[in-house]
Amino acid sequence: MEPKKNPKADLEKLRGTFMAAGLLISMVATYVIINLKFYEVSASELGQLVVEQVEEEIIPITQQNTPPPPPPPPPAAPEIIQVVENEVEVAEVEMVDTEADATTVVEEFAVVEEVVEEEIFTIVETMPEFPGGGQEALFKFLQKEMKYPQVAKENGIQGTVFVNFVVGQDGKIRDVKVLRGVNKMLDDEAVRVVKAMPSWKPGKQRGKPVSVSYNLPIKFTLR
Repeated sequence: MEPKKNPKADLEKLRGTFMAAGLLISMVATYVIINLKFYEVSASELGQLVVEQVEEEIIPITQQNTPPPPPPPPPAAPEIIQVVENEVEVAEVEMVDTEADATTVVEEFAVVEEVVEEEIFTIVETMPEFPGGGQEALFKFLQKEMKYPQVAKENGIQGTVFVNFVVGQDGKIRDVKVLRGVNKMLDDEAVRVVKAMPSWKPGKQRGKPVSVSYNLPIKFTLR
């Protein structure tokens, strides 16, 4: 048995109506959108610019105090002019003629020669030598001339005195001094003996005689 449809519930009949209504609504909406006007909103309509008038600050004018000018300097003392009477005698000034002629005598000036300090060597090519045989002759001279101080002998004072002296270019002995002493009595005797030595054979450097510094130990021994 076939079911029976209610003619009121059949929607196919209203299909054309709904389609026509939707098309109409679409057309109306399209028309409204096309004819709608858009107005530009200017910046003046968004708000008003409010400018506040600010009063300028008035800066007071300051007046700089100018220091008073310095006082003028005191007047200078008047120059004293001494008046000389005609009766006062004035000393005569003798004029000296500085011009020279053929008869002018020129004073002679002595020329001072520059003194060159002598160079004293310590070691040279040929050392100075005691006359008569070198070292052996020197020891014999010392033993013969040297006198042991009696007071130093009685007190048992002995030792070696180191004496320095210079043998000059002429062989003479000078500048005798004690480098290392033992006792004043022994030191004085050593210096006396050295000063009593005869002239040596001078030392030579490059074939020329030169001054040489010489050290000599003198031994004082008690037996």
